[in-house]
Amino acid sequence: MKKFIGTFLSAVVLYGVEYEPVHSSLLLYMESKDFANSKQKLDGKVFGIGMDVHQGASEYRLVVERAKTTTKKPPLTKDLQVSKLYGRYLHSFGNTALHVNYLSVLHDNIAITDGGDAYGVGVAYDFNKKLSTDFTQFFTDYKDFDVYQSNLTLDYKMRLQNTKLKLTIENFAIKIDEQRPNNFTKNAQNSYFTTALKLHAHYALWHFGSAIFFGKRAFAIMNDGFKIQHHAMEFDRTYALGLGRSFGKTIVRMQYIYQRAKELPIQNSGVEVRNVRLLFNYKF
Repeated sequence: MKKFIGTFLSAVVLYGVEYEPVHSSLLLYMESKDFANSKQKLDGKVFGIGMDVHQGASEYRLVVERAKTTTKKPPLTKDLQVSKLYGRYLHSFGNTALHVNYLSVLHDNIAITDGGDAYGVGVAYDFNKKLSTDFTQFFTDYKDFDVYQSNLTLDYKMRLQNTKLKLTIENFAIKIDEQRPNNFTKNAQNSYFTTALKLHAHYALWHFGSAIFFGKRAFAIMNDGFKIQHHAMEFDRTYALGLGRSFGKTIVRMQYIYQRAKELPIQNSGVEVRNVRLLFNYKF
């Protein structure tokens, strides 16, 4: 078993450190983005603030995010500014939980997806203390096109001596429904399918995580409904790595994420996006 875990950790690179909140918490995160080989973007900053409130069998989560990206001029005439809102309500019924999600691109001063809204409805079920699953159906409504996304997640928890481990397999099925001709979707596929393998490890005060994504995706909803990729970029590679530590009621996490994509409107392949993210959670 130790050899298997070591091999898995070497082969799988992670999409952020996860943790399972049992307390209400405040969230603050900052992110730096660097674009290579892009014909539109240079670098960017992202700031987010949120709250996760647990009351009995109910959970409420709300996150507000703002981002600014320095663009290449020309072809663009101004820098990109984006604001987003994420929310989720979950209610547990024993081994079953129902949840609804809402996501909104509140403001985008360049993209045609400005003002887009997304909605999600899902059900989670715990087979036992080790095995659980979640199915969520998302619908994203943009002015010129719609996106349907189905997520199926399977989690398996186990303990290796003093280390708690969680293995996750997540599948994303995405279908794009073009309402009227537009530059964002004319070079996109009609459908995409992506699989993610994730690993989270918790030892004493430390948290480790890893993930790798297989397959292409575009206009995807990620991170349990708390990330929406609303620009016309087709991602074909995603790796990430993260480390976190608890300091009393505060959890500090550092994440590194690498993605490779194609800018669809101009068919520019080989764009590399490197993200460094710092997150703070304060439990109360």
